[in-house]
Amino acid sequence: MRIGILTFLVATCICLFGCRDKDYISDDDILAQYVNLPKVPYAYANISIPEQLDKSLIQQQDNTPVGNEITNWGATLGRVLFYDKLLSRNMSISCASCHIQSIGFSDSAKFSTGFIGGKTGRHSMGIANTRFRVSSIFFWDGRAQTLEEQVLQPIQDTVEMGLSLAALLKRLQKQPYYKVLFKKAYGDTLISVDRTAKSLAQFVRSIQSFNSKYDAGRTNHSKTEDFTNFTAQENIGKAIFFDLKKGNCGGCHYTDGFVMDVPRNNGLDIWETTNDKDVGYENTTSDENDRGKFIAPSLRNIALRPPYMHDGRFATLEQVVDHYSDNIQWSNTLDDHLKATNPNTAVRFNLSNEEKKALVSFLKTLNDNKTTTDHRFTDPF
Repeated sequence: MRIGILTFLVATCICLFGCRDKDYISDDDILAQYVNLPKVPYAYANISIPEQLDKSLIQQQDNTPVGNEITNWGATLGRVLFYDKLLSRNMSISCASCHIQSIGFSDSAKFSTGFIGGKTGRHSMGIANTRFRVSSIFFWDGRAQTLEEQVLQPIQDTVEMGLSLAALLKRLQKQPYYKVLFKKAYGDTLISVDRTAKSLAQFVRSIQSFNSKYDAGRTNHSKTEDFTNFTAQENIGKAIFFDLKKGNCGGCHYTDGFVMDVPRNNGLDIWETTNDKDVGYENTTSDENDRGKFIAPSLRNIALRPPYMHDGRFATLEQVVDHYSDNIQWSNTLDDHLKATNPNTAVRFNLSNEEKKALVSFLKTLNDNKTTTDHRFTDPF
C-alpha cells in the first residue's frame, strides 16, 4: 500500500512539474522569438581607450552624465531600439536606416529619406565616438544639449520618423521582448521615455573607434614623429594635418579622437546676407556671431562616409581638401584658425597636388574596419 501511494505521489509530481515546464517560457526564450541576442550580453561597459593615445584628453571630452553610465544590458536594449522600425510612424525605417554601420554609421545620400519619402534638412553625420565631444551639444546646429535629448528628436521629427513619444511608448509596451529587455536593463518591466532615451544614448556612446592604422602607428610614437607603419605619403599627410602653418586641421579636430570641440564656421560660404542658406548654430542661439557655424562629427572613418559637410556638398575627400587649401570664404564669423593676417581675408594654405594627395592618404588611415563590422553594433533583427 505504501509503495502504491509513493508511486502515485511521484507520478503526480512529474505530471505537475512536466506540465509547468511545458507552459513556462523563460525571458531568454521570449527574446529568442524576436531578436538575435546572446544570452550573456556583449561587453559594452568599460571599453578602454588604448594607452598609446592622448587618453587623458579624450577622457576629458566624455559627455556621459552621472546616472546613465553604459551597462551591458542597457546598451543591448539601446541596440535593439536603434534597429527597430517600430520607432517610425509607418514602421518603415529605424535609426540605423540613416546611420549605417558599414559606412561609418552615416548615410551615403546627401540627405536621408524619411518615413514617407521626405528628405532631411542636413546630411546624416557619423556617430562613432559621439561619447567624446567636449562641447556636449548635438546635431550640426547644436540644438540638443545632451545625447539623451538628441536621440528622441529624430523619432518625433515630422520628416524623419514621425512618431509621437506617447505612441512610441504604446508600441514598446505591447512588445514582449521589450518587457524583458527593460527588466534586464533596469530591474523591472517599466517602459518609459526616460529609460528609452537613456538606453539609446548608452548604445550610441558605446560605438567607439580606436582600431585604425593611425592608432597602431601611435604606439611608441608622438603625433609629430613619422609612424613606422605608415607609407611616406601618409606621413607627409599627417605632418600637414598637424602643422600649424601648412594645414592646421588639428586646430579644430584635436586629440586622438579627431572631434571638433565647439561649432565653427569653416568658410563654406560668404555670410554678408543669409538669404535661404542654412545659418547653423545661429538657429539655436539666435546670435548673429554664430552664423554659419556647425559642430562636426569625429573624422574617424571619414573616408567611408561621403558625401561631406552638413549639406553633403562635397562628394569626395579630394574636394574637401581643395576647399581648405584654396577656397575658404571670408566672413565675420569665420573661425580664427582660418583667418589670414590681412584684415577680412581668409587663409590660403595653397597645398600642392602632391600635398593634397598626401593629406587624403592620411585621412584614410583613420578607417577602422573593426567598428564597421563589430557584432555588438549589428542589426539584431
